[in-house]
Amino acid sequence: MAVYKAPLRDMRFVLHEVLEVGDVLPQLSGYAEATPDVLDQVLEEAAKFSENELFPLSRSGDEEGCHINDGVVTTPKGFRQAYQAYCAGGWPGIDVDPADGGQGLPHVLEMLVSEMMISGNMAWAMYPHLSNGARSALQAHADRPTKDKYLPKLISGEWTGTMCLTESHCGTDLGLLRTKAIPQPDGSYRVSGTKIFISSGEHDMAQNILHLVLARLPDAPSGIKGVSLFLVPKLLVNEGGGVGARNGVKAGSIEHKMGIRGNATAVLNFDAAVGTMVGEPNRGMQCMFTMMNAARLGVGLQGLATGEVAYQSSLAYARDRLQMRSLSGPKNPNGPADPIIVHPDVRRMLLTQKAYCEAGRAMAAWIALQIDTEFHHPDAAARNDAADLVALLTPVAKAFLTDNGFCGANLGLQCFGGHGYIKEWGMEQLVRDSRIAMIYEGTNGVQALDLIGRKVLMDQGQKLRKFTKVVHKFCEAGRSDPAMSEFIEPLAKLNKELGDLTMWIGMRAMQNQDEAGAAATDYLRLLGHLCFSYFWARMAQVALAKLGGSEPDFYNAKLSTARFYFARVFPETAALAAAIKGGANVLMELPAEHFAF
Repeated sequence: MAVYKAPLRDMRFVLHEVLEVGDVLPQLSGYAEATPDVLDQVLEEAAKFSENELFPLSRSGDEEGCHINDGVVTTPKGFRQAYQAYCAGGWPGIDVDPADGGQGLPHVLEMLVSEMMISGNMAWAMYPHLSNGARSALQAHADRPTKDKYLPKLISGEWTGTMCLTESHCGTDLGLLRTKAIPQPDGSYRVSGTKIFISSGEHDMAQNILHLVLARLPDAPSGIKGVSLFLVPKLLVNEGGGVGARNGVKAGSIEHKMGIRGNATAVLNFDAAVGTMVGEPNRGMQCMFTMMNAARLGVGLQGLATGEVAYQSSLAYARDRLQMRSLSGPKNPNGPADPIIVHPDVRRMLLTQKAYCEAGRAMAAWIALQIDTEFHHPDAAARNDAADLVALLTPVAKAFLTDNGFCGANLGLQCFGGHGYIKEWGMEQLVRDSRIAMIYEGTNGVQALDLIGRKVLMDQGQKLRKFTKVVHKFCEAGRSDPAMSEFIEPLAKLNKELGDLTMWIGMRAMQNQDEAGAAATDYLRLLGHLCFSYFWARMAQVALAKLGGSEPDFYNAKLSTARFYFARVFPETAALAAAIKGGANVLMELPAEHFAF
């Protein structure tokens, strides 16, 4: 059976010992009450909810799935009740300004809470978490009357939100979308068209669903520059905020999916549905990117969260499963065989999972802290630097964490051997659930193109240098400690190599833009490893300083995992650099018609 216990000790380690939020948060406006004790109390309550309310519904929700009858979707047994408990606990507005009805806690805390809830039940967590992105888009781009009408119940969780982008003929290339919005004399719009793959698109969890829909005005220019954003509620909302008649939007079907079966992925048909424009005409993508960036970070957390469940389940199994004897002599002499955790290859799988999860958690929390800095720091320069770091690392977090999460789920299934392939052990569900995270919110290949094209080459590496400077300063400060050399030296070398490779790609892309596309995926993974090696070095530094304290086992485990990462995982960076220098020609020289079968 899959198991899950919220990793509270590691979360506290990241928050208080690595990121030292107790020193950082007081420098940011609005967080005076976000003391370490408060943060820990919230984490403990979220752990109880995730372990006791959500995790027991994960397998049953996968087995039951969602059901549709005449456009009405019923979620799996227990999902609705868990959502009601979630709202009653005040979780939807945890990081929302108290002036807007939230709790005003930092985003870095909300990130860790979200990780636990996704680990508890990924399919369930998608219902409320998409609402966070919708809320962000409305807060950033809607006019005051629209905010006043819709935000309070979105923040409270009484209503949920979706993002409606994809159509059957266009996924990533949204300039091809055909959904239309016709202006009405009263200032509203009538939206017509069909959207597919809409997560949480129709359900019985909340009273109303607010769809954020990309559509074209009648006189819109062609392509992506002619796309506008509209808020289309499932139920019409009157001026007093109450719900009325059903709007012209209905689920035509729900997808029969490989994983996340407890989430209703819907085909939505909009038939002259009443909508409100969000933002300016023909600037819908700029508005939607606010929601998409939030969603991409959330998807990165899905990789981390499923990887954590896979690791914990693998570890529990490896400690109990008896198979063969240790190569170096029996470790369980009174039993018929040794537990498989004694075997080096099982250790390789477990340590890979552990290294990915713990570095991924540190990276995600650090990015979340940059978001807090971006919106709450009193200094404009600090806000701008934080915004650039978030922009740079959002595609890395989305792609690198989900690639690693799927890898961790696969390793977990492998640890279980044949039992992993059997449904009742729960591991095959983790593989199925984690696989979607590499695809939606922009495939990981699209994230790589976004990174190399928009985030690195477009500004001549300005954002990238802000991060490599952070790494460089850390390395220079740590060189005086001989105990840190095994971590600092490879980190500093990779930091320089990445800069050199970036220049090499940029020069070649000036002659042939396919060079950037050919390098993109390997480049993103290389930058991901720079992030992980930086955070592993930071975690090792803290562990070294605390070995003589009251938790030597915890800190020794950190050091051992850091050493494993640098010795057995980090060497992938050499292969990635070599692949990048292989160039575009070997990919593009074969004519398309010669891909014969």
